[in-house]
Amino acid sequence: MRLRSLVAAAAVSALGISLAACGGSDSGDSSGGSGGDTTLTYWASNQGTSLDNDKQVLTPVLEKFTQETGIKVNLEVIGWNDLQTRIQTAITSGQAPDVVNIGNTWAASLQATDAFLPFDGDAMTAIGGKEKFVPTALATGGKEGTDPTSVPLYGLAYGMYYNKAMFAAAGLQPPKTWEEMVAAAKKLTNPAKNQYGMALAAGSYTENVHFAFINAAQNGAAWFDADGKPTFTGDGNVQGVLRYLDLMQKDKVANPSNAQYDNGTKSVNDFATKKVAMIINQNNADSSIAANGMKSSEYGVVAFPAPQGSADQTASHVAGINLSIFKNTKNKDAALKFVKYMTDATTQSTLGKPFASLPVLKDAKPVFTDNAEEAAIFSDIYNTKSKPLPLVPAEDQYESTVGKAMNSMFAKIATGGTVTAEDVKAALKTAEDQVAASS
Repeated sequence: MRLRSLVAAAAVSALGISLAACGGSDSGDSSGGSGGDTTLTYWASNQGTSLDNDKQVLTPVLEKFTQETGIKVNLEVIGWNDLQTRIQTAITSGQAPDVVNIGNTWAASLQATDAFLPFDGDAMTAIGGKEKFVPTALATGGKEGTDPTSVPLYGLAYGMYYNKAMFAAAGLQPPKTWEEMVAAAKKLTNPAKNQYGMALAAGSYTENVHFAFINAAQNGAAWFDADGKPTFTGDGNVQGVLRYLDLMQKDKVANPSNAQYDNGTKSVNDFATKKVAMIINQNNADSSIAANGMKSSEYGVVAFPAPQGSADQTASHVAGINLSIFKNTKNKDAALKFVKYMTDATTQSTLGKPFASLPVLKDAKPVFTDNAEEAAIFSDIYNTKSKPLPLVPAEDQYESTVGKAMNSMFAKIATGGTVTAEDVKAALKTAEDQVAASS
């Protein structure tokens, strides 16, 4: 799964649209419906291998909730290509569910629509309190300094996967710095044999913008100022983007054909079939690796390394899925009970394996893999080396403009062109102007 940015969601609030009709199911009483004949409508995102797989996984979990509370749940699983459009339509039409999954990078944009219930003191207490969540995960719930309008459900983080046999044959150790990673990748690159040190999803704007964010964070840079205004052309951002582009351009450790890789699955498949020695991917890559016949004992994982001497060791953005409640639900109490249930330790453990997610609760152990070392590494990355993507209403536009600019620059490199720091700055200036003009 790859998170999609929510195009223009924040603009909805500017339209002055009445949300009085929002509320999902008509059953339940006006005080919030917490049992009896209450039925919640729940839109779940596609986390498993198919929509039907999600239904198979979630149905017994939701049936258990009904047994415990008497609250029925009308489930609909929606694919990622459709979910953002469905949410926008729900906001504008008033035909909304009670509870919905969102990509956590959408949180600030959706918060700006004023269509979702804030998890203020009482609401947060009703779902078990903010103290139960991993702080970095909870930080994705909305704009900093406000009551979040979503809470974490499934966690994901990036790690650097490496082929143990390839590293051992070359006498290499897992890299701890960017420089060590590049040196190892160069040693393991042999274009004549169609073998490369790394594979990149260089044609995916979402993947590209994630690494623009991570590399810039390692440089101590930010993409927006305290007032939410874009600051894309700062030197730390420019150099972070160029450093990533140079894996294909200057270092030549990634196949130029990667410029056509429009999703992470393609790079994962190259790794699993041993065409490349390393990939940087989220922990849910494990299922695709296994499906291609690679055993967990054949690869290792370390944190995506920062340059030597970097004061910031950010190795991932806080990736994952959050839960939101539509503000005008007629079943507020029942919806809060449902969110509490979905984010309790037992449910998190039940869903962690089939959905290959990291726990969003403090002190919870990941179950997405049987490899204890891998689980510990991803948990440490998620808990201590991750930062949320910019928590501003324009985050969706940031993803689109910067990510697509990187797509174009990778395409230029792949066809023999050169991209300089000045070129990167000019591309980021264009993106910055687009975001500023629409804010």
